[in-house]
Amino acid sequence: MLPQASILDRTLISLPRQRICVVTETYPPEVNGVAITVQRCVQALRARGHEVRVVRPRQAEASDSSREEGDLLTGSLPIPGYPTLRMGVPCQRQLRELWRNWRPDVLHVITEGPLGWSALQAARALTIPVVADFHTNFHSYGRHYGWGRLSTLIYRYLRYFHNRAQVTLVPTRTLRDQLSIDGFKRIEVVARGVDTQLFHPGQRSATLRTAWGLSAGDLAVLYVGRLAPEKNLPLVHRAFAAIREVRPDARLVLVGDGPAGPLRDALGSDAVVYAGIQRDRALAQHFASADLFLFPSLTETFGNVTLEAMASGLPVVAYDYAAAGEHVQHGRSGWLAPFDDSVQFVEGARAIASSPALRETMGQAAALQCHSLGWEQVMDALERALVRVVHSEVHDSALPSRLVGRAGSPVVPPAHKHPSL
Repeated sequence: MLPQASILDRTLISLPRQRICVVTETYPPEVNGVAITVQRCVQALRARGHEVRVVRPRQAEASDSSREEGDLLTGSLPIPGYPTLRMGVPCQRQLRELWRNWRPDVLHVITEGPLGWSALQAARALTIPVVADFHTNFHSYGRHYGWGRLSTLIYRYLRYFHNRAQVTLVPTRTLRDQLSIDGFKRIEVVARGVDTQLFHPGQRSATLRTAWGLSAGDLAVLYVGRLAPEKNLPLVHRAFAAIREVRPDARLVLVGDGPAGPLRDALGSDAVVYAGIQRDRALAQHFASADLFLFPSLTETFGNVTLEAMASGLPVVAYDYAAAGEHVQHGRSGWLAPFDDSVQFVEGARAIASSPALRETMGQAAALQCHSLGWEQVMDALERALVRVVHSEVHDSALPSRLVGRAGSPVVPPAHKHPSL
């Protein structure tokens, strides 16, 4: 008899294509790793013949005309602290009506906010199987925003949410193991990939480097991501100050935007280049035109920019977890500091910045590593996970019936936060 996985792999070929509904509170034109990843997966599933519809909040930049046929744009509210972004509002009745008329084989819930909660409840009422993604360590943002005990309650809510799904998908083995210890159930790893046709060293632009104020041989240090408190940006300042001690010619290039945008003014003067939000080929050129990538965040579940930097031929300085912990080889393709060891982070940035030969060999090794990290294998794994849930038997009796706080009272899921940021 064939193992179960082999039967399912073979079934992927013989079964009719699936109806898949993706529910997400972040999606392009928003610019962040989760939004771009979700869009790529939706496009790939459609290209493979699946009938996919997307449910998402209406953003200020997204009109009804921007959606694909069959997609649903729901009501939304501004996100506190992120005035340019909006979150979904509860809409369980609307979702039930949608899925009674077009019943999906499986629901893929990307985010755990008000829209995701409504989708989970509606799916359970209609007995539609649910696959949930754990994309963001939202609870760990608490120390950056002063949430205090609320962070503990958010984590309990996340565990409750995910344990009511048939399967939860995570991007790394380390995250799977940690969540399992913390009581999350039925977790599977579906890794992330990188578009090596877009992100590669050949995108390097002398014109762009000149615009940054660099001469031949000068050093460009890059950060790409949200400019927000949870990204640990003061460490970029410290690391760059140490780099300037050994490379006075260095420039720091900041790509992104967010509520901590004014921090760029505190980072210095003519040594800092603020590039704002970049997309597609322009983003790839910014990566490849730099010489060293700093990623000091302590709140990632993955961090797509790590792979994009590596594919672009940049040595990466990061903490030893998430995408960096999975893919950066310490001393070969970058520098991995122990988690939250800022001294080691700064030391690594300074050491790599001071050695052109080390940067070249590390950058070459990083780009080479990414050749086997294409999206095709990622989509194979995601497709298998979705089909497996459609054809498996997961009984509701195995799921918890309520979320209980310390005092034994039910904890109400937070309806005012946005876990996809």
